[in-house]
Amino acid sequence: MNLLEELKNVDPKTPGSWPWPIKIGAFLVIFVAVIAIGAVADWQGQWESLQGIKHEESQLRDTFLVKKKEAINLDIIKKQLIETQQSFGALLKQLPSKSEMDALLTDINQAGLGRGLQFDLFRPGAEVATGVFTEQPITIKVTGNYDDLGKFSSDISQLPRIVTLNEVSIAPGAGGVLSMDALAKTYRYLDEDELVAQKKSGAKK
Repeated sequence: MNLLEELKNVDPKTPGSWPWPIKIGAFLVIFVAVIAIGAVADWQGQWESLQGIKHEESQLRDTFLVKKKEAINLDIIKKQLIETQQSFGALLKQLPSKSEMDALLTDINQAGLGRGLQFDLFRPGAEVATGVFTEQPITIKVTGNYDDLGKFSSDISQLPRIVTLNEVSIAPGAGGVLSMDALAKTYRYLDEDELVAQKKSGAKK
C-alpha cells in the first residue's frame, strides 16, 4: 500500500492508529504551522515598529534638510545684513549733525554765490522730525543766466552732505536773466538727547 492509499484510509478521529510515517508527517506540519504562526505574531510587532522607525527617519531627514537650508540662508542673510549696515553707515555719514547744519547752509549759499548768482531769498524753514532724522526745508530764489543756474544745481547735488532741490520753477527775470524758485531740503540725524526727548513726547501722547 502506498502513502496515498494510507492517507485515504486514515481516520482523523483516531490519530493513535495512524501509521508512523503519517504521524511524523502530521507532527511536522503542526510544528511548522505553530512556528509560522508564532513567527508571524512576533514579526508583526517588529514590522510595525520597523515601519514606525522608517517613518520617523523620513521625518528626521526632512527636518534636517529644512534646517540645513535655513542654515545656508542664515549665512546669506547675515552677509546681506552686514552689507546693509555698511551702506546705511555710509549714508549716515552724508547727514550732518545739529552742529554742522549752519556750515551746510553756508555751503549752499556759497555754491550760488560762487556761480555768480544773486540770492533774492534764502529762508530756512522749521525742521520736521521724521523718525530718527529731521528734514530741513530751505526756500530759495536766485537769479542768473541759464548756465549758472544749471551749474548751481549740479554743485548742490555734489555737496558732501545730502541736499535735494524740489519744486523748481524757472521764469524770465529783468534784464534778460532767469529767476529760479526752489525748495531745497537737507536732512540730519537726531542726537541722543533729541531722540530721548522724542521718545518722551511720544510716550505722553
